[in-house]
Amino acid sequence: MVREQYTTTTQGTNLERPENQYVYKIGIYGWRKRCLYLFVLLLLIILVVNFALTIWILKVMWFSPTGMGHLRVTKDGLRLEGESEFLFPLYAKEIHSRVDSSLLLQSTQNVTVNARNSEGEVTGRLKVGPRMVEVHSQQFQINSQDGKPLFAVDEKEVVVGTDRLRVTGPEGALFEHSVETPLVRAEAFKELRLESPTRSLSMDAPRGVHVRAQAGNVELLSQMDIKLHSSDGSVVLDAETVCLPKLVQGTTGGPGSPQRLYEICACPDGRLYLSAAGVGSTCQEYSRVCQ
Repeated sequence: MVREQYTTTTQGTNLERPENQYVYKIGIYGWRKRCLYLFVLLLLIILVVNFALTIWILKVMWFSPTGMGHLRVTKDGLRLEGESEFLFPLYAKEIHSRVDSSLLLQSTQNVTVNARNSEGEVTGRLKVGPRMVEVHSQQFQINSQDGKPLFAVDEKEVVVGTDRLRVTGPEGALFEHSVETPLVRAEAFKELRLESPTRSLSMDAPRGVHVRAQAGNVELLSQMDIKLHSSDGSVVLDAETVCLPKLVQGTTGGPGSPQRLYEICACPDGRLYLSAAGVGSTCQEYSRVCQ
């Protein structure tokens, strides 16, 4: 520590100063002073640049007291306006659009929505790809506005809950196995065709099968045989005229038989043939037609 000594004098006295007296300068001088000023100036420049960058970032990112850019923070959650792009997974409890617009999820590859349980395992998945829409779940169901199930699929069956199932394809509907339905009907002024190109066609019902054509004909075409079988009842052909145009004609009836009257005869093997009607039966058990 430097100790300075001061000597006071009064008028009329003459005191000589000591010769060995040192004078010390207090402060920073020289290159240290210049370095200090340069450091302060550098700090000031950095402060101004940081302040300008902060103002620029706030302006570019559209920061406001209610949010950032198109993102608004409300009491109900976050509100995002316009198109947005998410580079990483998005976790949310509920996502919905505005009342006057629709919700659009768009991706260049696919859009996948997963449902997980408390253990983190995927229990349901909806994947919309460029070529296919895949649903992985135990059951897939579509309901109407009033909650009525319209379409449901699970591992056991497919249920269509609408009042009418309409197939508009030109080739109709193809079923590889059995079909259970109370009614099969064509559109108005359209034909209804039930066919099996390579196998048999079977129609079974516990209380009968009703085939009706209100404004046309009913045709049964088969390359082999058409069998009408009734286990407990009978086969009734109830019509004004029953025509069998391709039945073979057997022996003629006796003299005096009415013209254009024929009798239908049956062979032991079940084949039918026509025989000109007579006074009595003209059917012969061992007719040449049956041989």
